[in-house]
Amino acid sequence: YILLCIFQLIQPHFGFYLAKQNTVELVLVKEQNGVQFTSSALVSPSGQTHPSGEERETWGKKIDFLLSVIGFAVDLANVWRFPYLCYKNGGGAFLVPYLFFMVIAGMPLFYMELALGQYNREGAAGVWKICPLFKGVGFTVILISLYVGFYYNVIIAWALFYLFSSFSGELPWIHCNNTWNSPNCSDLNSTLLNDTYKTTPALEYFERGVLHLHESSGIDDLGLPRWQLTSCLAVVIVVLYFSLWKGVKTSGKVVWITATMPYVVLTVLLLRGVTLPGAIDGIKAYLSVDFLRLCDAQVWIEAATQICFSLGVGFGVLIAFSSYNKFSNNCYRDAIITSSINSLTSFFSGFVIFSFLGYMSHKHNVALDKVATDGPGLVFIIYPEAIATLPGSSVWAVIFFIMLLTLGIDSAMGGMESVITGLIDEFKFLHKHRELFTLFIVVSTFLISLSCVTNGGIYVFTLLDHFAAGTSILFGVLIEAIGIAWFYGVDRFSDDIQEMIGQRPGLYWRLCWKFVSPCFLLFMVVVSFATFNPPKYGSYYFPTWATMVGWCLSISSMIMVPLYAFYKFCSLPGSFCDKLAYAITPETEHHLVERGEVRQFTVSVMAAFMCTAEQGRLHKFHG
Repeated sequence: YILLCIFQLIQPHFGFYLAKQNTVELVLVKEQNGVQFTSSALVSPSGQTHPSGEERETWGKKIDFLLSVIGFAVDLANVWRFPYLCYKNGGGAFLVPYLFFMVIAGMPLFYMELALGQYNREGAAGVWKICPLFKGVGFTVILISLYVGFYYNVIIAWALFYLFSSFSGELPWIHCNNTWNSPNCSDLNSTLLNDTYKTTPALEYFERGVLHLHESSGIDDLGLPRWQLTSCLAVVIVVLYFSLWKGVKTSGKVVWITATMPYVVLTVLLLRGVTLPGAIDGIKAYLSVDFLRLCDAQVWIEAATQICFSLGVGFGVLIAFSSYNKFSNNCYRDAIITSSINSLTSFFSGFVIFSFLGYMSHKHNVALDKVATDGPGLVFIIYPEAIATLPGSSVWAVIFFIMLLTLGIDSAMGGMESVITGLIDEFKFLHKHRELFTLFIVVSTFLISLSCVTNGGIYVFTLLDHFAAGTSILFGVLIEAIGIAWFYGVDRFSDDIQEMIGQRPGLYWRLCWKFVSPCFLLFMVVVSFATFNPPKYGSYYFPTWATMVGWCLSISSMIMVPLYAFYKFCSLPGSFCDKLAYAITPETEHHLVERGEVRQFTVSVMAAFMCTAEQGRLHKFHG
């Protein structure tokens, strides 16, 4: 009581400062022997609470969030995909379509997902309380993230296997005198790459020593899981579990290592690479400008595809991560910073990759296109072979595969967090059992991933890689963009952003969200169908039934959009127009629908949708 009186006396003198900085909270703790004990605390209006009053866990530090987003977006594809595309499609000229699509689609969609998650403070499914009809797209992206985890963790397991193998006096992919080598293996450096009947020790180590691919005749002959790769996969799963089990408080600390280590290693490898003979020629080839290539439509398609997948939109990860931000966090600045860092990292890694590819071209005396490749073959065959020729090759191999591990771990963490946050926020009873639910998710992922570490596991891996997050993720982001821009409303979405950061998005962002980005995504979905090629690995073509299974996997995530919309529509009360009003009105405003204070649907269904999409707001009608 005395403390309360003192506070009342001094409050007029400090009221202005306290109003700007903090509020004082006096809490009755207990009463003992007739004396009431109180405790006082300074409570900062840090923006951790949504205007609705909901409390939510937040990142320990702002840098934890930034590193988590950067770590997720900057993944293995930045190393093995972008540099090759740049070299293949006109060198520096490829940056023109890449940056064009980055500005009109990549950054706006990145910004949209960060703002969506931060304002609604829910996972990928829960955010669609703003427009319940579209909640199915939340389950679509959750399923896609889960499917990607089935095979992405296997890449990390390969890198871990290579890392363990690098702790030796002589790297095992240098010579052909190992038990797994075939008669076709040859150490003849000068003629090897020109002879289609010969294979390199590095290629045979990957396919025969690690994968044991020679013991499988195809996807219908998988065999049992290899215990070495299974053990590595188990280690990866354990690391993921203990990085995620306590939420962002633990994962936010792990990324301090996993998100920063790749930049240190890339810099070290670049400093070593540029000193090698032929390295400058490789870098020149990487940067050579051929503007005539811009007349080829395929160059623009590949640039658009790279933007879609490199930034990580559509996996629900950005929504999940930003949902743990403080409500007043400047998500606009975060979107610009993190998306820019992602693209710069892709460009920077090209110097590292092509310095070594130039060295390999010089060493084998062959054209650069004989050694330039993308995908796992680059980091598990070509690059290890280049490292093996260096003095102190084991040290360089350890450094390189540590980089691959850190690149993969934080991206895998992001995908898992999308699944865990999305489902926990949707099914509230799981909040109290996060540790057990996280264990259930990672163990389930491990069990399914075992099919990828069998003798024929590379075929399952290729099938999953081809279908799990291809057309389906483009479709998911398209529906997401339509739901926000045309049903929830760009103006309303802009109001939400202004409420968080104090300023509305400019006209440019609103035009991109409403017109440019949806058209871009629709174009990409059409292109993905039109340019579809059946999966294959090397000279092995998948049987028809395997392709059908792949399409079923892809459709299983996309179908969640119409299935949930149908379920939601049928479960809502009232007439057809009432159901429609409920389905596209934010859940917090359903009481207005009950009072009839929304647009009435007295015309055709199409016109009703068009009117609602045009306004995206509640309107009062009379008579």
